[in-house]
Amino acid sequence: MDRDSLKRRLEFYRDLGIRQLNIPAGVLPPEPQAVEATPPARMLPPQPTPVAARVPPTPARPVANPMPILLPVAPSDDTLQKISDEIGDCRRCRLCEKRNKIVFGSGNPQARLVFVGEGPGADEDETGLPFVGRAGQLLTQMINGTAAKEGLAIRREDVYICNVVKCRPPENRAPLPDEMEICGQFLFRQLLAIRPKAICVLGGTAAKALLGTREGITKLRGNWQNWHDIQVMPTYHPSFLLRPYSQNAKRESWEDLKKVLHYVFD
Repeated sequence: MDRDSLKRRLEFYRDLGIRQLNIPAGVLPPEPQAVEATPPARMLPPQPTPVAARVPPTPARPVANPMPILLPVAPSDDTLQKISDEIGDCRRCRLCEKRNKIVFGSGNPQARLVFVGEGPGADEDETGLPFVGRAGQLLTQMINGTAAKEGLAIRREDVYICNVVKCRPPENRAPLPDEMEICGQFLFRQLLAIRPKAICVLGGTAAKALLGTREGITKLRGNWQNWHDIQVMPTYHPSFLLRPYSQNAKRESWEDLKKVLHYVFD
């Protein structure tokens, strides 16, 4: 082994953290005459690894066909159709891997009231429409029934309904923060394009995504909040109201909805 090869080998051991080697006499090749020989058992002092040589860790979940994240500032001439076109066959996060259909939103594009949920379920993933399963049927009953009892000529088709994320999370799990961040920018653009008088956020996930709060939905519900000069009313998600132990929550949700409907349509 020549001196250059041996030097590289020693540097390799040094990088592994080995600070001393016992090398028998005669193993090292002779030093050139112009250079004073270094004792064979002594290594060069360790040097820090140059920054340029450090390799960054590989991302745990690289996204297939990554695309640039949209800026949160909406164009002045934004429309729901433009936003839908930009979403396209979205591959911006892992939710695309198991989804069937993108669930953009539905309803009146000039709605004065917008409902925002968490994400599509199995029925929504199959149809491409938001809130069409059991929770959606309950939401429809709440909107139509409460409006009729309060003497307001409002039905579900008069409002707009969408979700924080547009693809169904696997096993109906809650969306992860990076998923909500990427997809939430489309939600923000939807809301700014519609510019409703009020927004009703359904459940804790939607409230946190829109309001940036850590408060639970139990504390938030029934109290007006503000988002970009639009009044926001948090309340329970209809799927929670379907559970047998949520009788008090049902009554509270109906009160929240009455408050929203009168504010928007009186």
